[in-house]
This record gives sequence, structure tokens and C-alpha cells, in this order.
Amino acid sequence: MTDAKPRGGHLYEVDVLRILTFVCVIAVHTISSSVEPGDRAMYVSLGLFHFTREVFFALTAFVLVYSFQRRPQPMRRFWPRRFLLVGVPYLVWSVLYQLYFDVVTPPASVGAAVGKLVVAVLTGTAAYHLYFLLVTMQVYLLLPVIVRLVRATRRHHVALLVAALAAQLVVLGLWAYVPGLAGRLGSIPNATFVSYTFMIIAGAVAADHLEPFLAQLRDGRRAIIAVAAATVLLAVGVFLLQMRIGMSDSAAVTALQPVIVVSATGIGLLFLTVGAAWSDRRVPGGRLDRAVAIASDVSFGVFLVHPLWIYLCTRFAAAPLQALADPWRQLVLYVVVVVASVLTAALLRRTPLSLPLTGRPRKRASERAPLPQTV
Repeated sequence: MTDAKPRGGHLYEVDVLRILTFVCVIAVHTISSSVEPGDRAMYVSLGLFHFTREVFFALTAFVLVYSFQRRPQPMRRFWPRRFLLVGVPYLVWSVLYQLYFDVVTPPASVGAAVGKLVVAVLTGTAAYHLYFLLVTMQVYLLLPVIVRLVRATRRHHVALLVAALAAQLVVLGLWAYVPGLAGRLGSIPNATFVSYTFMIIAGAVAADHLEPFLAQLRDGRRAIIAVAAATVLLAVGVFLLQMRIGMSDSAAVTALQPVIVVSATGIGLLFLTVGAAWSDRRVPGGRLDRAVAIASDVSFGVFLVHPLWIYLCTRFAAAPLQALADPWRQLVLYVVVVVASVLTAALLRRTPLSLPLTGRPRKRASERAPLPQTV
């Protein structure tokens, strides 16, 4: 077995995983906002990209448990900092997105607008991506329970993972296959941690076995590539089967269905393996190293702002986009949204509004690109 490198403070393996997954998040949203009805190839692509939410929740637990084990701290210090960096942007962007929609479709009254905003904040529905921050804050609240659970079951982590996987598969099976259930529950399936139990526990357990886990990734690259390919093929097969038996294209590729957990596990391991290869070969201070640092630095801001650019493009450039056929429409929209979002996030990082709008303290113009944040 290859010896893992001695562990410093920063997990460079995670940087590439985070960036690749953010790149795929934008792909999810550009495809879903521009796909033509009946284009099954694009719908299948959309379904494959739905792995992102699962990977991000695994990554969140992984980094939180790793950081907590290195530097334990009382929750009275941990929670205020975490909720400042995530809770404040969540509230601010909820207001901004709600204001945008109120301009597009004016509410009946100020009271109706306020009531709609309160509901959106409580349910994570001001924009389609904000549920992610709501679940992330649930993971923050549950961190003491997660850490204790991982410690208490150290000799039984395989059983813990099997139980968590079974629980998540059952929950996702209910959301996906019980007619009308998910619809009656509204935003609850998306915005509650129980829909992501296995990925959260898997990330926490992986952090508890950090060195052997990363060593296995480095030793088993070919096997992980094969596993990732197999899980992708399985997901494609399930999507096509569901379409064939009468499910609508959108329902067949929904993010909350059991097969997504399988494909997300394979793709997540593959991305982390790529990250490990990068970590082994990175040249500290080199151009690529700094590019990765910059990308990681603006990634959360890009996540927060990119739906706004999608809304603007699909509203004010609808005619040029509609003139393009799939997949060129999605590709053009994707490139425009990525470039605009990166530039917007980079600009916001240098303003006094950096923390509420990007979740990071203001970056001074004279600063060089920092090393990526561990968490």
C-alpha cells in the first residue's frame, strides 16, 4: 500500500473535488433551465449531473469532522462562526432572489411579499439552489451528534455505513416512487438532512479513517475508474428504464431517487482520486496551484450568484438561445454563466459586501490569491 503523505492542515485533495463538483452544479442548472421537452439525451445528462448535491454533503461532513478532530472546539465557538459564513449569505441571497421574482411578477401586496419571503427563508425556496445552505446548516447543528456517533461506532463503521445507506435508499425510494408523496411534502424532501443520511455519514467516516482512506484512493485508481463508470452506466440504465415504463423525462431523472446515491458515490470517489493525483503533483506557488487556489476561493460565491445569471440570460437573451439547438444552447448558456459568475464573485470578494454575498471576509486588492479554505 502506498504511504499517504504526512498530513498538514490543508487537504489539497479536496480542492479539486470541490471545484469539479461546483462546475457540475452549474451544468445541472443550465441544462434544467434550457432543455427542450422530449430531448432524452439532455435529460439523461441532467440526471447524471444530479450527483452534485450528494457529493457536496459528503464533502461537508468529511471536512467538518477532519477539522474538528484536528482542532476540537466548543460548539459555542463553532456555531457562531459557521452560521455567520453560511447563514448570513443564505438570508441575504434569499432576499435578493425573492426581490428579483417580485420584480418579474409583482405580488398582490407588501404583506403578501413579506409572507412569501418568510416562507422562502424557512423552506429554502427563494431560489432552487438555496436548500443546499439550509441542509448545510442542519449538518452544522448535528456535528456533535455526528462526531459522537463516529467515535462510538469505530469498531462497527461498516455496519454503520450499511445502515445509513439502507435508510437513505428507503427515504429516496419513498420520495421517488410513492405517487404524490414528494409533491405533498413540498420542499421538505430537498431541504432536510434525512434525504442525504448516507452521504453525510460516509463523509464523516472517511474523515475518521483519513490516511488509510486516501492511501486506498491512490492505490486503487484503476478500480475506482471502473466503479465510477459502472455506476454511471447503472444510472443511465435506470433513467432509460423509467422513461420506458411511462415516467416523464423530468421525473425519471430526478435528483431524489436511490440510483443517484450509487452514481454519486462512484463519481465522488473518482473526483477525489483526481484530487489526490493533483495533490501528489502540485507545485506550490506554481501557476496551476494559484489557479486552483483562486477557483476554490471564489467557488462559494459562484454557487450563490450563478442562478441569477441563468435567470437573466434566459429572460433577456431567450430569443438567441432558442435559436440554438440542443446541446449548443446549453453549452453557450453554460459558458456565459460560468464566466459571468466567476467575474461577479471575484469582484464581490473585493468589496465590503464580500461576507454577506460570498461567505468569505473581504479580500484586499493587494492580496495575492490565498490558499483555498480547508472548509
